[in-house]
Amino acid sequence: MNISQVRHMLSPALLAAGAIGVFAVAMCAQVQTESSAKTGQGTQEVKVERAEVVYVSGNDLVVRMADGQIRHIANVPESARVDVEGKELGIHDLKPGMKLQRTITTTTTPRTVTTVQTVTGKVFHVTPPNSVILTLEDGSNQSFRIPKGQKFNVDGQQTDAFGLKKGMRISATKVVEVPETVVEQQRKLTGTMPPPPAPPPADQPILLVVMQHPPAQAPAEVAKTEPAPTSLPKTGSLAPLVGFLGLISLMLSLSISTFRRLR
Repeated sequence: MNISQVRHMLSPALLAAGAIGVFAVAMCAQVQTESSAKTGQGTQEVKVERAEVVYVSGNDLVVRMADGQIRHIANVPESARVDVEGKELGIHDLKPGMKLQRTITTTTTPRTVTTVQTVTGKVFHVTPPNSVILTLEDGSNQSFRIPKGQKFNVDGQQTDAFGLKKGMRISATKVVEVPETVVEQQRKLTGTMPPPPAPPPADQPILLVVMQHPPAQAPAEVAKTEPAPTSLPKTGSLAPLVGFLGLISLMLSLSISTFRRLR
């Protein structure tokens, strides 16, 4: 008899197909299940994200992504670690200017899980083509739903639900192949310390301003250094002097005339 098992499947169609063979009652030890998996060729996708630390406060981190976007990462866990030059640093060790790089490797692997279920018992009651009640080896009766197209092995002969009779000892095997996709991710966070400020080039001159005062000179030396003028500057003319002399002559002439009249 076919025995089914609820599994996580990739499509609603597979899920519906698997649900057809689910038994109505839980299966006992007489129901044996064996599973195997076959793995196909996997593929890998590597994604690299780069950022620069802008601000760190407590467990809050602000970074600038490579495209210029500012991203706020709140409540960074204490367990988070970044590999910086061989040292494992936590959130409180990050400094502005540090470069961070996160590498995400996603591995996708196809896999087919094959499940073989077998049950053996004696027919106690059958309602074809829907269900059958079997008496198991421990003497308990179990009711099972019969999937469409299920075949039973009766003394080496294959028959369907309509060929079952009470008291027949039967066995049924169900093989279910379920394709699955296994996705695994590995994350690695690395970083580098900000570079120190560059020193000035060795051949670059340094500008120095030196104030120099000229030495004081003695008065004699100053006189020697200043050449004597060749001629006196013209500051006036002889016209006032000539007028003054004419005035005196006029007064003397008047005085003489007056003296002669008095005599």
